[in-house]
Amino acid sequence: MSRLIAFWALVAFCVIPLFSSSYSTALAAEEELTPAQQEAVQKAVQRYLRENRFGGGMTQIDPPSTDLSQPTRNSGKRLDQLSVPRELNKKYDSSMQGSGGLIYSRPFVASPKAILGGYSNFEYRNARNEGSPSTFDLHRFVPFIYADVSQNVKLASELEIEHGIREGTETEISLEFATVDYLIAEPFNFRGGVILVPLGKFNLLHDAPLRDLTDRPFVNTFIIPTTLSETGLGFYGTFYPTQLSKLDYEIYITTGFNGFDGMNAPVISETKGLKNARQRKSAVGNGFDNNNGKAVTGRVAFSPVLGVEVGGSGYFGTYDPSSKRSLSAWAVDWTLQRGPFEVIGESAWAYAQNNSWTLTGTPATFTDPLTGITRPLPQRMSGYYIQTNYHFLPAFLTQLAPTHFRPEVSTFTAVVRWEETNTNKEFNEGLGQYQQLTLGLNFRPTEDTVFKTNFQYTPETINTTGQRIHDTAFVGSVATYF
Repeated sequence: MSRLIAFWALVAFCVIPLFSSSYSTALAAEEELTPAQQEAVQKAVQRYLRENRFGGGMTQIDPPSTDLSQPTRNSGKRLDQLSVPRELNKKYDSSMQGSGGLIYSRPFVASPKAILGGYSNFEYRNARNEGSPSTFDLHRFVPFIYADVSQNVKLASELEIEHGIREGTETEISLEFATVDYLIAEPFNFRGGVILVPLGKFNLLHDAPLRDLTDRPFVNTFIIPTTLSETGLGFYGTFYPTQLSKLDYEIYITTGFNGFDGMNAPVISETKGLKNARQRKSAVGNGFDNNNGKAVTGRVAFSPVLGVEVGGSGYFGTYDPSSKRSLSAWAVDWTLQRGPFEVIGESAWAYAQNNSWTLTGTPATFTDPLTGITRPLPQRMSGYYIQTNYHFLPAFLTQLAPTHFRPEVSTFTAVVRWEETNTNKEFNEGLGQYQQLTLGLNFRPTEDTVFKTNFQYTPETINTTGQRIHDTAFVGSVATYF
């Protein structure tokens, strides 16, 4: 019986293609079998050939192709077959000939280049005295699109969706960055588009899966309002002064801050710092530039040896429609690694010239809801944070569950962070003084996914009713790249 099955299988493989108008018909017939049936037929044919010594010198027949890009009887044409052929070394423009198939004439249809990824950040928050209920929140869902357009041209972009389950003003959808890089050489490369401003290091590495604590530091919320991105262009690169050291730099010309609302009043304040003056948060102009002046931002980071890096950055521009009021900021960041220990941190200072005056020359003031005292809007602000991380993985967990606790990729991290920020240096009793101690413990089953638990102690803060209080909070979150 097995020989009879093998014989007819051999007929199907060898005779049917001879009578078919195309070999693709035979492939289609073969693909109608289940994978198990295909494997059984192959084994039967091989056994029949061995036992009957047919084709002694024949090599083993390869299994049917599973390449989904191959057309089948019912699949029709592939996308690259629908597209207008694009020849190498030929210029393409609006003079291209074609009909309905022109919608498929993009180069990435025949040769895909883009990569889709991103990250997601899910949180739980419970503050004792804040005045808000405990809540779950899908804080961020952030798709990335990257592409190798050519050997020298690269595209990178990030689309952020915040609080996506909510409606109205709580939901935010914005293009965090979208840049086109032209790679010239490692020391010198061009970048243009919506750029992550290199003011401090945290703004460049702000993704939730990278951070060991859930909340961003206050200094990176009010002084350097992360994510801080502006449209512009510039250059970046890397030098190696010695065999052990490395020097990175970035320098860009960008649109700058927009520091006024539709009533000619400043939007830089004690309660929000520089946050509402960002280009994408602009109260006027729908996020477009409000003046002819441009900002210059640069950062230099020096690593003398592996595990040590110190960075310095500066921002200089204007924020008013006449380009007469300067806004400057400086930042210093550091990273020290030794074994399982890390010490990281950042300090920043900002100065908004004449922010205490409206465009019409009247005083710009703020009334403290707690004391009822009216005072000018801030001009100077500063802040810092310092954070210590300790990475570990108990051996007994690896022995207990080796598939979940793998020493090569899994780790626990204990975290301590202290931070202070003052968004109105002229009035030390203002609302803009923030202090917080955060204790954290997180687990990374892999580097791309982290489960975080944080306990926050705030010595002095302002609740939703304007009262100055002490507060504690528990914050848990899950963040992952995808």
